[in-house]
Amino acid sequence: MLVFEFKAYGKSAQIVAINDAIRTAKFIRNSCIRRWMDVKGTGKNDLQKYCAVLAANFPFANELNSMARQAAAERAWSSISRFYDNCKKKISGKKGFPQFQKDCRSVEYKSSGWKLADNRKSIIFTDKKGIGRLKLKGTRDLHFYQINQIKRVRLVKRAMGVYVQFCIDVNRSENIEPTGNTVGLDVGLKEYYTDSDGVMIENPKFLLRSEKVLKRLGRRVSRRLKGSKNRDKAKTFLGKRHLRISRQRKDHAVKLARCVVQSNDLIAYEDLRIKNMVKNHCLAKSINDASWYQFRIWVEYFGRVFKRVTVAVNPQYSSQECSSCGEIVKKTLSTRTHVCSCGCVMDRDENAARNILSRGLGTVGHTGTFALDASNAWGDESSTLVGVILHEQVMS
Repeated sequence: MLVFEFKAYGKSAQIVAINDAIRTAKFIRNSCIRRWMDVKGTGKNDLQKYCAVLAANFPFANELNSMARQAAAERAWSSISRFYDNCKKKISGKKGFPQFQKDCRSVEYKSSGWKLADNRKSIIFTDKKGIGRLKLKGTRDLHFYQINQIKRVRLVKRAMGVYVQFCIDVNRSENIEPTGNTVGLDVGLKEYYTDSDGVMIENPKFLLRSEKVLKRLGRRVSRRLKGSKNRDKAKTFLGKRHLRISRQRKDHAVKLARCVVQSNDLIAYEDLRIKNMVKNHCLAKSINDASWYQFRIWVEYFGRVFKRVTVAVNPQYSSQECSSCGEIVKKTLSTRTHVCSCGCVMDRDENAARNILSRGLGTVGHTGTFALDASNAWGDESSTLVGVILHEQVMS
C-alpha cells in the first residue's frame, strides 16, 4: 500500500465544508465508542449498522458519504480491538482503553463520495457536505495507477493547509544487486548511529536547533487574548514550525534508511523499547527528537522493498560486552571508550554495533529462512515486526 499526498487548494467556503466533514467523522467515531460502552457485546458489524441509525437521526451526519461514515466507525473499532489485543497479551500498565477523540484532523472516504478528474490534477467530493472540486498540487503522478487501485482518499488538515492522501493498493518491489555487506547499527544521542565499521552519522537535533524560535512563538501565543483572531494566527505560526520539524525528521530518516538498506544485505539493529526509555525525564526530549522508532520503521520498509534482511536483536549488555573476547566490562554512560583486558580499545558505540551485528548474524544462522544464500529468504519475512522481542520471532 502506497500513500501519496497532495496539497489541496479551494475557496474559503470549501475549507469550512471540509472542517464540517471532519467534525462529523469525529462525532460518528465518538458515538460508536459510546455505543460500545453502553451496549455489552457490541461488535464491528453492529457499529457499521449504527452508522445508518446516526444518519437517520442527525441530518448533518446524513450529509456525509455513507462509506465515510463506515470509515469513521472502523476507526472506533480499531481502538477497541487494540484494547482487546493488549488485554489478551497481558501488557503491563495501561491497556489503552478507547477514549473519545477531542481533536480530529482528518476524514476518510472509501470507493465512493469522490471523483478524480481525467487530468489527475483535481478531485471532486460528491457528498452533501458541499466540498466540491479541489485543485491538487504535488510531485507524484497518479496516471501510473488505475482508479480501482485507489482504495482510500483522506482529507487531512494541517497547519500548512489541507492535504489529500491517496491510499493505492500496489506492492512496491525493486531488484538490486547483492552487495555482500552486513552492518550492525547502534543508535545514540551524541551520534545518530554508529555502525559496525566505525562510521558515525551526526545527530541533526532538529528540535534543539529550532527550540529558540519555538519558545518565542509560544510566548507570542500566550500573550494574545484567548478567542481572538490574533491568537489563532499565532497558533498557526507555531504549528507550522512544529510541522516543519516533523517533516525534517521524516526526510532525514527516509533518506538515511534507504541509503543503509541499499548498501548492505543484512542490517541488524537494537530492539529498543522507546516507550520505556522516554520515562527518563532528563533524556525524553532528546530521545523523541532523535526519532529512532521512525528510522527503524523505514529501515524495515525499505528492507521489504529491496529484499534485504532486517533483524532486531536484544540490546541487553551490547555496550558492556567486549566484541573481541566477550568479557563484560562495566562502564557508565559518561565512559565513551571501551577498554578491555584483552587489549581491545575502541569507541563504545562501535563496540556495541559489532555486538549487535554478531547477534543479528547468530539469529540469521539459527532460523534458516534468513540465510543469505537462499533466494526464497527475501521477502516480508525478512523484517522483524515492530514491538516483537527477539525470542518471539518465529519463522517457518
